[in-house]
Amino acid sequence: MSQSTTQDSHGPLHGLRVLEFSHTVMGPCAGLLLADLGADVIKVEPPGGDKTRQLTGFASGFFATFNRNKRSMVVDLKSASGQALVHQLVKDVDIVLDNYGPETMDKLNCGWQTLAACNGKLVYLSLKGFLAGPWQSRPALDEVVQFQSGLAYMTGPPGQPLRAGASIIDILGAVFGVTGVLAALRERDATGKGQRVDSALFESAAFLMAPHMTGGASTGTEIPPMTARKGAWGIYDVFHALDGEPLFIGVTSDAQWQRFCKQFHLQKLLNDPRLETNPQRTVERDWLVPALTEFCATLAYDDLLNGCIAADVSWSPVGRPEDLWHSEQLIETGGLLDVALATARDTVADSTKVPALPLSFGDDHKRPALRRQPPSTGQHSVEVLEGAGFDTAAISQLMIDGVVE
Repeated sequence: MSQSTTQDSHGPLHGLRVLEFSHTVMGPCAGLLLADLGADVIKVEPPGGDKTRQLTGFASGFFATFNRNKRSMVVDLKSASGQALVHQLVKDVDIVLDNYGPETMDKLNCGWQTLAACNGKLVYLSLKGFLAGPWQSRPALDEVVQFQSGLAYMTGPPGQPLRAGASIIDILGAVFGVTGVLAALRERDATGKGQRVDSALFESAAFLMAPHMTGGASTGTEIPPMTARKGAWGIYDVFHALDGEPLFIGVTSDAQWQRFCKQFHLQKLLNDPRLETNPQRTVERDWLVPALTEFCATLAYDDLLNGCIAADVSWSPVGRPEDLWHSEQLIETGGLLDVALATARDTVADSTKVPALPLSFGDDHKRPALRRQPPSTGQHSVEVLEGAGFDTAAISQLMIDGVVE
């Protein structure tokens, strides 16, 4: 970690308490945001634990990724005693969040109306597939709404819709949800009253489509997939060096074009009157890009890369997720956290480094810190109950009755 960057062990949301009822990505991500920023997030798991712990394949890292800095307790919400316990705990809580299926928390007697009656200052974040409306009871997934909203259409080649390569809608919905929670807390400061906040997958995905919708309205043309789009910049493509190694190059201004051509001794292109401005270069892409593709293929990768650096144009190798472990930017800014994988199934490592929240605070650039590893199932049940004023006998009875693990 560089000396100019520190990690914040306290957090700007210190003092806020959260009960999280969630699984998979969207809800746990919202809880993670609050926890990393300093809130005391208590993950309330069902008997046997959050089933996300047992996911395999590409999802085997979900729990470790989204559950650091939280405490875990197990409560049987299907029992009247478990529901009564939550009603008691929520009296001293600022935020409840849930991303269970539609109406699930209501059926468990722990929905918004019930919990608000226990605590009038409560902010309740409901994370669902759809906001209130005709579709509100439908089941939804990140991938489902990518197809519904047009995101998959825009991502894949024509005729081959393709989901994005990460759970971006789950995460975006969580970010919008936490944004709403912070706004509700600010309003509570003025009114003393809590409120319900809703965030949803479909509406989050639809929000991403706004530039394409306005672009189509502006041009009066059908909106093509990004892979077949008419670009806004003349040079904005992946090119391949002599050894076949790919490099993305973006030349987005006239000054960059001049530097690029001079750096690579492309005097003929620099003097071509058809290429003087970016709009002109965009019109000429059909022959210009193939010409540059042919030129780049004559250069060694390092020569192409170093030339782009010297010309001060935008460039990037085609990275892979594992490259981030070695990213100088992340390493030097404290942007990687060493998170335990003990709760993941079939793991071959004890821990791994994952990106911290993409935020820093203050002139010393404090990054949100890792204060707790992802908890084991029910690791903090006793601790939470003791903090809520339950004595040893009462806690033991809850354990004996199977209400708490």
